[in-house]
Amino acid sequence: MLGVGYLQRLGRAMMLPLTVLPAAAIFLMLARLPWDAFGWPMAADMLHAAGMAIFGYVPYIFAVGVALGLSNQTAAAGMAALSGMFIFSIVTHTYDPDGVQPSMFAGAVIGVASGWAHDRFKSIRLPEFLQFFGGSRFVPLFMCGASFLFAWLMIGVGESIREWVSSAGTLAYTAGGFGVFLYGFLHRILVAFGLHHLLNHVFWFQVGEYKGADGTVYFGDLPRFFAGDPDAGGFMAGLYPTMMFALPAIAFAIIHEAREDLKPKTKRQFRVAALSSFLTGVTEPIEFAFLFVAPYLFIIHAIISGGIMWATYELGIHHGFTFSAGAIEYLINMPLATKGWLLLPIGVVVGIFYYILFRWSIRKFQLATPGREDAGRQDDWAGDIPYRAPLILQSLGGKENVVRLESCITRLRLTMDDDRRIDAQALRHLGAAGVIRLGGGHVQVVFGTYSELIREEIAKLMQQDVQQIQFHSPVQGRMIPLEEVDDPIFAKRLVGRGVAFIPEKGELVAPVKGTVIHVHPSLHAIGLRTDDGLEVLLHVGINTSQMGGKGFAALIKEGDTVTPGQPLLRFHLPTLKKHAKSLETPMVITNPEIVRSWRFAPFKAVKKGQAAVMSVVVHDKENKGVDA
Repeated sequence: MLGVGYLQRLGRAMMLPLTVLPAAAIFLMLARLPWDAFGWPMAADMLHAAGMAIFGYVPYIFAVGVALGLSNQTAAAGMAALSGMFIFSIVTHTYDPDGVQPSMFAGAVIGVASGWAHDRFKSIRLPEFLQFFGGSRFVPLFMCGASFLFAWLMIGVGESIREWVSSAGTLAYTAGGFGVFLYGFLHRILVAFGLHHLLNHVFWFQVGEYKGADGTVYFGDLPRFFAGDPDAGGFMAGLYPTMMFALPAIAFAIIHEAREDLKPKTKRQFRVAALSSFLTGVTEPIEFAFLFVAPYLFIIHAIISGGIMWATYELGIHHGFTFSAGAIEYLINMPLATKGWLLLPIGVVVGIFYYILFRWSIRKFQLATPGREDAGRQDDWAGDIPYRAPLILQSLGGKENVVRLESCITRLRLTMDDDRRIDAQALRHLGAAGVIRLGGGHVQVVFGTYSELIREEIAKLMQQDVQQIQFHSPVQGRMIPLEEVDDPIFAKRLVGRGVAFIPEKGELVAPVKGTVIHVHPSLHAIGLRTDDGLEVLLHVGINTSQMGGKGFAALIKEGDTVTPGQPLLRFHLPTLKKHAKSLETPMVITNPEIVRSWRFAPFKAVKKGQAAVMSVVVHDKENKGVDA
């Protein structure tokens, strides 16, 4: 249960309740406006009450949010967690109003238990006269009993646990700057695995205790900060320079080191990423741009981030946020900060240092950051997700290979039947910044802030029984639209529909599994037929039939069965450049009337045999089993 895969699910689940906390910060910010001058003197008290209510009920929010996150948004699990928290709160309060209080720890335990109970009991069968309470309806009943027992347990050991948590907070603060440095370092390292939310949960919602003026007790750096604790904010303030200045500086270093021909697209992509990091604190699109090409540089980045947090601690800076350390929350929460203004000059120095360090590193070590290697770039996604989603699913090995599909802000979180079937190169070709294999079939694919939309599209596809026929790249080179081929017969789709390639190496491989039905006497063209009845023509170069086979060598014969990536023929590229009209190599389906739908990957550089450059759905395969 507690493997890496479960921990990544738990980390994602804990992100769900965090999405409500920015509302609390906004209410508290609005409460500080001069409402008396506007003629509504009660507004300040009402807004402040609304903001603090969210923090007061954070344990309940976390219990429900974690349960929903672990149960794939199942209402029964959420209701079970909420009922459990009510029972826990009432039972402990009845025993001793000044004793055990609803806390983040209790909320997390009940949320996790509700998620586990849903997975365990959602299909339970009871005797027929009790079956109304079977299945998912049993989960709330189970959690009512479990929550009562948990409350009884906490009454017995709660004070000891409370003292332990308080001691942990004291220990963390006793460690001083080194403790803050260690947190900052581990925070950045765990970002790579999507597990940083687990670390944040401990320090933001468990470490430290503060009793407000009204007697309410707040636990954790984040609630204490917004409740007015002057000692809170030490585990959050140091993240502002990293997210507002360091990561945008890295983005501009990547832009300025990009190749001139790729710089416009790189600029569009990373300006948006830099702005996102600066305003909202979402950093993964930038960090994953260099994590895979220079992991040692990421470790240096983590050490420096920890050092920044140590420096802000030593300077006595206290600042906080509800979601992430971006400029929006920096301004909103500034009235509650101590020496918060110092974060700006620190951030400027940090930004300059990071910019110089990363430009030097990229150039010195020839790092293949986006814009320096075509295959590593993400493209603009707007309006393109429905077209890429089927190709992404195919690159994951098809829907039968996907056991669990989830997403967080910047990545897909997957459990695969066999993660060896994943085509990481094809996923990068389709816009992924990186693929992380955690073992045991658990995989993360970083797509940036469009990940949730991609998950929704893939989920729709997985509910259908549509056979996607996937095509691999037949050559290494660049893929172009068929309409750009310098031959009207192909460009106007008179032969068929498909795509074309400009080869960089002299080898042609099979794009799909099929049978060789034709080898042209001059060897420049090969025809295949798939098991689904698709007839595929591969035509190397334009006007190459006039070469009479010069420069070509066939590696197969008619009647042979071929598989994707199997060599079909070799050709001498210099000879083609000299005698052919063009190197453009069409790959067309010559019986497009049987195709129901088409999907094309981005038109850019491809590797030989690379999966998911095109996929189609054949008419007679459509709608089988849709109602099943």
